[in-house]
Amino acid sequence: MKTKTKGFIMLLMTAFIWGTAFVAQRKGMEFIGPFTFNGIRSFIGAAVLIPVILLIRSRAKASDPDSPDALVNSSSRKNLLKGGLCCGLLMFTASTLQQAGMVYTTSGKAGFITALYIVIVPILGLFLGKRVRPVIVFCVALAMAGLYLLTIKEGLTINKGDLLILACAFFFSIHILVIDHFSPRTNPVALSAIQLLITGIISVPCMAIFETINWNSLYECAFPIFYAGVMSCGVAYTMQIVAQKYTEPAVASLLLSLESVFAALAGAVVLGEVLSGRELTGCIIMFAAIILAQLPERKHQ
Repeated sequence: MKTKTKGFIMLLMTAFIWGTAFVAQRKGMEFIGPFTFNGIRSFIGAAVLIPVILLIRSRAKASDPDSPDALVNSSSRKNLLKGGLCCGLLMFTASTLQQAGMVYTTSGKAGFITALYIVIVPILGLFLGKRVRPVIVFCVALAMAGLYLLTIKEGLTINKGDLLILACAFFFSIHILVIDHFSPRTNPVALSAIQLLITGIISVPCMAIFETINWNSLYECAFPIFYAGVMSCGVAYTMQIVAQKYTEPAVASLLLSLESVFAALAGAVVLGEVLSGRELTGCIIMFAAIILAQLPERKHQ
């Protein structure tokens, strides 16, 4: 399988897991606070990756001791720690804002607003000297039109939850660009585990200061936390890091934004959420933009 196709499939699977995880996040917020939810699910995700890291490391040492996956190269270790810390701080900020915003909006809307990173990533990428294809610029503009129909109410107002998730989209945009920088330089699975561990560690004091831990409430939302921890954190974030080795950031952000489509569908099927005609039109426009961005670029002699 070509590396580009492999990256496409992995990012598509990541988008599906993230989209369906919006339902788990929304259900979890009925019982516990955002710091508690994110902290526990991050530790679960990191724990799931430990045996995977050990397996990859043993195989890499046997085949190529100097490869990033072997984690014996000093440069690779430095990139791993630096990248894990940066990604963990960004992930903590973005996921906390997203989790808090879920209290005030639907899972479908939260998925689409989070997808605003498809606009922010190419803009930030330009400042970093990254090339953006003209079709991507058009797709970003089209997606913005869809987001406008979905989120902006009469009088150009948005609710508190929408605003929190807009802020979350900005930090996820930076997160994508940081991953693009570090993922080719170190073991992507280990990078994912460290970012999750950092997120969990930062969440612990926030849990103690701002929230009250109720063991009955934790029991009630055990499945949402487990799904978000194993699938959304452990599996999906790792696939994102691996796949971004083979995909340019602007295209990766567009493909990952398909999570919004899956979030809307999951919210409708599981939670019975209903989108208005205006919001549904926004969803369709944004989906069209994402599909258009995946069309192959024409080659000229």
